[in-house]
Amino acid sequence: MSATVLVVEDEPQIQELVAVNLEHSGHKVLRAASAEEAEASIRKALPDVLVLDWMLPGESGLAFARRLRADERTRDLPILMLTARAMEQDKISGLEAGADDYLTKPFSPKELAARIKAVLRRRAPQLADDIVEAHGLRLDPAARTLHAADKTVDLWATEFRLLHFFMTHAGRIFGRAKLLDEVWGDHVFVEERTVDVHIRRLRKSLEETGHDRLIQTVRGSGYRLAATG
Repeated sequence: MSATVLVVEDEPQIQELVAVNLEHSGHKVLRAASAEEAEASIRKALPDVLVLDWMLPGESGLAFARRLRADERTRDLPILMLTARAMEQDKISGLEAGADDYLTKPFSPKELAARIKAVLRRRAPQLADDIVEAHGLRLDPAARTLHAADKTVDLWATEFRLLHFFMTHAGRIFGRAKLLDEVWGDHVFVEERTVDVHIRRLRKSLEETGHDRLIQTVRGSGYRLAATG
């Protein structure tokens, strides 16, 4: 599992410790020393997960988390809060502000990496390396392979990511703009109709095994993978 992680921490030594360990785990790390710097980074492009210190100069991590949750663009951004505040009420406050998880200082770098992996699995399963199975399809993101009806199906990179996203969100409808953000990347300037082209290519690749029917068009709303179960 590799993700882009924005580390918001004003203590240089702790920021460096977190960043180095996350890079060793295969993540791309961005850094910020304040909510203001973090906000500027997020405006450029959304990270996959935010590691946020509670005590920051200026706006606190707690207040920043609340603002992120109130904004439509960042309301689903996975947030792991780091803090020296270990009281139960502090933890409750952090979670109520919108944090997905809460880790107290001092912490184990291995535990931090594990917590990030767990947060991503819950919030953004398309970023995980877990094998996904649905409707007779078996997709392995680590090996970048797809098997359907005991056959290996070759997909271009974009179609693979598109199918992975659909399979990890089966039954949910996504408009073109949302698919562009999730599959192509936030702030990537691509025509929305490009999505239609890749949907057609994906269906074509799945025709031989009959799985093309699973990619459904919902008129006026977008696309979805047929619900499982």
